[in-house]
Amino acid sequence: MQVSLFSVAPGDSRALDELNRCLRGHRVLTLDRHCDAGVWSFCVTWQPGTAEALPAEKVDYKALLDAPTFALFAKLRDVRKGLAEKENLPAYAVFTNEQLAEIARRRCAVAADLGKIDGIGTARVEKYGAAVVAAINENETLRSASGSNR
Repeated sequence: MQVSLFSVAPGDSRALDELNRCLRGHRVLTLDRHCDAGVWSFCVTWQPGTAEALPAEKVDYKALLDAPTFALFAKLRDVRKGLAEKENLPAYAVFTNEQLAEIARRRCAVAADLGKIDGIGTARVEKYGAAVVAAINENETLRSASGSNR
């Protein structure tokens, strides 16, 4: 895994182009961002090699997860999509599918549990944790009411 740090001030198209080149040219594992006094800082972790050089592994989560866990995974994907659209981000910048599958497996009951999952830091827990935990709790309440088992 490699790490690249970027700072982008308003109007700094050179720095923004450099960040975008990094994102396009590598298989990005995580993207953390922070804004301080109008300057955005980005920490990108990525797999060595170009994005094109690394074959994208298609994971069939429906086959990998049991039915109730896959249903929660699908619900979490919808939540992630809404969060990403609000911030005009790609969905994987909020959480990867692998992270969502692990969240669904663990059925994280509190936001702090999300931070125990590989690649999910404090900033994402603070930013997205409440929405994710609310979706999990709603799902668990519906499952309990219908008498479903895990």
